Amino acid sequence: MADENPRGGDDSAQPDERVPLLAAGAAPDAPDTEAVPRDDVPFHIASRLYLSHFLSTWNSRVFEFGAVIYLAAVYPGTLLPMSVYALTRGLSAILFAPAVGQYIDAGDRLQVVRVSIVFQRLVVAVSCAVFYVMAVQTGLDGRTKTGMLVLLSLLACVEKLCSIMNLVSVERDWVVIVAGDDLGALSSLNARMRRLDLLCKLLGPLLIALIDGFSTKVAIAVNFAMNVASVPVEYWAIARVYYEVPALRAPKGQHLQVHAGPSTARPGGSGHRVLARVMSALKRSQKDFRLYFRHRAFLPSFAGSLLYLTVLSFAGQMVTYLLSTGYTSTQIGVTRTGSVVFEVLATWVAPWLIGLIGPVRAGLWLSSIQVSMLVAGLIVFWAYDGIDPFVSASGLVGGTILSRLGLRGFDLCTQIIVQEDVEAENRGAFSSVEAAWQNAFELVGYGSTIVFFRPSQFKWPSLISIVAVGTASLSYTSFVYKRRGHLLHLEKVAALCSSREERRQNAERSLERVLSEGEI
Repeated sequence: MADENPRGGDDSAQPDERVPLLAAGAAPDAPDTEAVPRDDVPFHIASRLYLSHFLSTWNSRVFEFGAVIYLAAVYPGTLLPMSVYALTRGLSAILFAPAVGQYIDAGDRLQVVRVSIVFQRLVVAVSCAVFYVMAVQTGLDGRTKTGMLVLLSLLACVEKLCSIMNLVSVERDWVVIVAGDDLGALSSLNARMRRLDLLCKLLGPLLIALIDGFSTKVAIAVNFAMNVASVPVEYWAIARVYYEVPALRAPKGQHLQVHAGPSTARPGGSGHRVLARVMSALKRSQKDFRLYFRHRAFLPSFAGSLLYLTVLSFAGQMVTYLLSTGYTSTQIGVTRTGSVVFEVLATWVAPWLIGLIGPVRAGLWLSSIQVSMLVAGLIVFWAYDGIDPFVSASGLVGGTILSRLGLRGFDLCTQIIVQEDVEAENRGAFSSVEAAWQNAFELVGYGSTIVFFRPSQFKWPSLISIVAVGTASLSYTSFVYKRRGHLLHLEKVAALCSSREERRQNAERSLERVLSEGEI
């Protein structure tokens, strides 16, 4: 179990595990502490890590979107089953993510990832089988279909938790260890893995939607086949990375070995033991949340989580609104593609900017870009609201597309900060609590469109979203000020201003000399 006091006033690194990317005694904004980006990770290691991450992300994205269209085919004309399914899935992440983090911190790295792979693929396979039965047996009675929906929702909970387990393990722990002490290698690994994630986000749903357009049954079968076929490859690839990077086999912390001793097995019977385990899990979750809120990486992590409270993401809520304003499916597809293009572009821009000024300042710049683009779009949206719905919506679309550059770049910066600052033995607990907040804010975003459900009221969820983004930016700005002691290099600005003033004075003196010589 993680210590209650994650760092206190000591910024020293954990031996062999903490990545010394920012020296404790160095100023975070000093040029000589920021490594120039380079990729020193051997190709055969990086490629296998990318392969495992791609297969995990691809299957997750395909099934996540596929489940929506499968439920729409099984339950035509109603959004209630989809809402129940999504709500249950999101709540499971909020409630059980801390327990997942505890397992990540206590378990062997390879075993944790393999468990996430096997169980995620298993529940997806069973879910696809249930979807197929529901699609084929159209004459099922209401009670049977309700039972199947409950089963699908429970399976979705397991799938979501396994997805969090894999994501936290690989992105927040494995990547840090593989990169070693090279900020450039870490930045490169993060950017390329995020690029794979975005491509899967674009191409995975597109592929399964095209197949579903031909036949829902075929789409479910293809989803099942891809899911099962990827298991041995993903299982092998992540194992090779584990055995070729010795640091991955190093223990995370000796104090994590035992969570519960013989005191949990009291002579009160199995009921007392179960109750004791539940109380122990609740206490550990409480400690994990306390660790999260007291940690020096809390503000950037919380700021990144707060960005999930949005309806401006070309997901179901915004797409439904755009359709009501006169956008066609083709136009929405084009705007969604443009959004992903800017997100992918951020995976090149952010590492370049991080190499120039470091992740802390780069995050401040990129957060400002995101907020400014969304505010500009909101101004157009409100200015033409009630006058020309299409132009009004287009303003919001333009601002949202341009903001994706800042969003994804900021996300990469906060990810690096968390990777640097969180100790190896606390990464699972910290990142799983972060995932719980992300899902909680995502549910609040869904709630905003439940309250303001009419297309004419979409301006209010949009305003709530931009307020959330602005709050996240202010939180991160506070973090930057606490970390660096300032937001701007005022002495450099003063020097620049003084040099301009000196040039002006020199020019005036030269002009006076010329005039005086002319008079003579």
